[in-house]
Amino acid sequence: MGSTAPLSKNDFTQMVSNAVHHTADLNIKSIPPNVTLIYIDTLVDGEVLKNHIIQDLTKSEDPSPESILSSLAIAQVKLSSDFDKIISAMMDGNVLIHVEGNSEVVLASIPTNESRALSAPENESQVIGSQVAFNESLSTNVSLIRRYIKNPNLCNEKVEIGKRSKTTISMLYIKDIASEEMVNTLRQRITDLNVDSVVDSAILEQLINDNTLSIFPQMLLTERPDKLCAELLNGKLGVIVDGSSFAIVCPHSFVEFFQSQEDLNLRWQNASFVRLLRFSAVVLSVFLTPLYVAALTFHYEVIPETLVVPLSESRALVPFPPLLEALLIEIIIELLREAGVRLPTKVGQTIGIVGGIVIGTAAVQAGITSNILIIIVALGALSSFTTPSYMMGNVIRIIRFPLILLAGFWGFYGIMLGLSFILIHLLRQSSLGSPYTAPFYPPRLLDWRDSLVRLPLPFTFKRPSNTRPKNEDKYEPEPVNPEKIEQKVK
Repeated sequence: MGSTAPLSKNDFTQMVSNAVHHTADLNIKSIPPNVTLIYIDTLVDGEVLKNHIIQDLTKSEDPSPESILSSLAIAQVKLSSDFDKIISAMMDGNVLIHVEGNSEVVLASIPTNESRALSAPENESQVIGSQVAFNESLSTNVSLIRRYIKNPNLCNEKVEIGKRSKTTISMLYIKDIASEEMVNTLRQRITDLNVDSVVDSAILEQLINDNTLSIFPQMLLTERPDKLCAELLNGKLGVIVDGSSFAIVCPHSFVEFFQSQEDLNLRWQNASFVRLLRFSAVVLSVFLTPLYVAALTFHYEVIPETLVVPLSESRALVPFPPLLEALLIEIIIELLREAGVRLPTKVGQTIGIVGGIVIGTAAVQAGITSNILIIIVALGALSSFTTPSYMMGNVIRIIRFPLILLAGFWGFYGIMLGLSFILIHLLRQSSLGSPYTAPFYPPRLLDWRDSLVRLPLPFTFKRPSNTRPKNEDKYEPEPVNPEKIEQKVK
C-alpha cells in the first residue's frame, strides 16, 4: 500500500500537482467551505461535472467524505486514502473530491465518452450479415458483445497492463463453455506481462502468442463483433484492448484463418464453394510464380508443347534469367500494393490500377519481362487478396519470395524443400496450447465437416474439439421436425 493522502488541502494539491508534474490540463477548484476538486479536464465529462457534482457540492453546508459519497448522483463513486490509487484513478477519468481535515478522498468516475461512431467493417466486409464494426472504446465494444450474447455466463475480466500506459483490457469467455485450462493460461500470459505500454491489440497478440518468432499468426484479429461472438459460442476466448478497434480471438487454427463469418450466413453449397476457391487461390498465389521459374530454368520437359512456342517468343527479348525476371516483377507489384495502401484512398486506387497497367505494358514492350509472367504474377497477387485475414494475407505475400529463390536455384526440388519446411513449421506450431494444424493433424474427423468445406448446419452441431469446450453440442443434431415440436408442446 502506498502513502496516505494528506489532511491539509494545500499539502494534498501540492502532492497531486507534483505527481503529474504540473501538467497544463490539471484543474483545481475550491468549493466553500472546505472542499477541493482536482481533475484532468481532458479526461472527464465537463457537462456531468458542472451539472451534477459541482451543483450537488455547492448545496452542501457541512460536507464530509461520507455525506458526499451518499449525495452524489454518479454511478461509480468510492472512497480511498491510498495516494497511489488516487492518482491512478484520476488518470482514468475520476474527479478527486478532497475535504479539508480528512485523509479519505472521494473518487467520482465521470470519464469522457468521446469515441468514433460505429461504422461498417472496412477490412472484413460482407454482403449478408451484420454491418457494424468495433471502434476504439472498450465500453462500447463490450456492450456490442453483450447485445449479441445476452447470457449471464458471459464473463468479462478486466486487467490493467503496461507500467506506463496503464491500458485496460477485457478478457471475454462463456463460463459454461470455455475450457478452464485455456482461460487460466490466457489470464496468466496477460498478467505476467512486464511491459511499458500496450497501445493496440496487434501488439498484445504478439506478446502472448505461443511462438513470437513464427511468421504465421497464431491468434486472429477481427473487427467484427458477430465474428467474435460466434467464436465465443464455439468455446474460444476473446481479448479487447481499450483504444483498439480489433479484438483478439484464440485459440485459432491455420485452416480457420481462411474462413469468413459470411460462410455461416450462406447456404452450405455456396459456403463450401467459396472456401474451396479461397484455398485454391492460396495455392496459386504461393506456388504459381515459383513453378514458372523452376520450369523455365530446369524443367523444360514439363511445359506442354503448345506453350513452348509462345513462351519462347515471349522471352526472346528478355535479357534476364527467369529468377531475376520473376523477382523484379514481384517486387514491382509489392511496391504498387504498398503505395496504394499508404496513399489517400482515391489516389491509392488510381495508383494501383493505372500504375499496374502502365508499368506492366511498358515492361513487356521494353523487353524487361514476358507477358506470360505478367499474367502469372497478377493472378498470384489477385489470389492473395481472397484471404479473409489481413495478417495471413501478408504471410502469403512474403513466403512466395523464398520459394521463388529456391525454385531458381534447385527447381522443383527447391520448391519441395520449401514446402516441406513450411509443413514441418506448421505442424510444430500451437495456438494457446491447441494444435495449429487441427483438425487435420492430429486427425479429428468430426471437425472436418466445418473446415475446407462446410456441411449443412445439422451436421455441424458439435463445437470444435481443439477448444476443449465443456459443452460440446451447439444445438440439436436433428433437423427441425414439426411433429417433434408439437409433441414437446403437448
